[in-house]
Amino acid sequence: MVQGVALAGGSDIAMCCDLLVMAEDARIGYPPVRVWGCPTTAMWTYRLGPMRAKQLMFTGDMIDGRTAAEWGLATQAVPADRLEEAALALARRIAGVPRAHLAMHKMVVNQAMLTMGLEQTQMFATLFDGITRHNPEGLWFRRQAQAHGFKSAVEWRDSGRAIPEGDEARALIAELEKQLRP
Repeated sequence: MVQGVALAGGSDIAMCCDLLVMAEDARIGYPPVRVWGCPTTAMWTYRLGPMRAKQLMFTGDMIDGRTAAEWGLATQAVPADRLEEAALALARRIAGVPRAHLAMHKMVVNQAMLTMGLEQTQMFATLFDGITRHNPEGLWFRRQAQAHGFKSAVEWRDSGRAIPEGDEARALIAELEKQLRP
């Protein structure tokens, strides 16, 4: 169940669930893709397809539960006051299927994802997550947060303003480091 927000690592956790019931007004996304992060589970493409995954990963935008259900990311979206009831109803329905059958069905679906390259994709995503935190843009974000507060850095990241890149980021890092010296 997702109620409220499932952002960054929270969205990774939600995406690794076999089924996902969301409140209609809940939000899910990975804003750190703008700078300082790459979803290591790599599940966006498997859940949404390449075009919608690119839309969310290129922008860092979040979508609500209704949109998540329409796009096939969530199993269903329901009013927040019916979230637990809906999730339990789905769980009860599934509980009526023999466990051995459930296990085989899950293995078939998971094997299809593995055949499509899930493990290799996750390896690249984990590597790229580390790179995004240590390249000039990631270092700029970290220094910006240290000098002006994490909230300020996140506001810049999520505002749509351009993120400093390459030499521009390096120059800004040098300025920020001067500000951080005692």
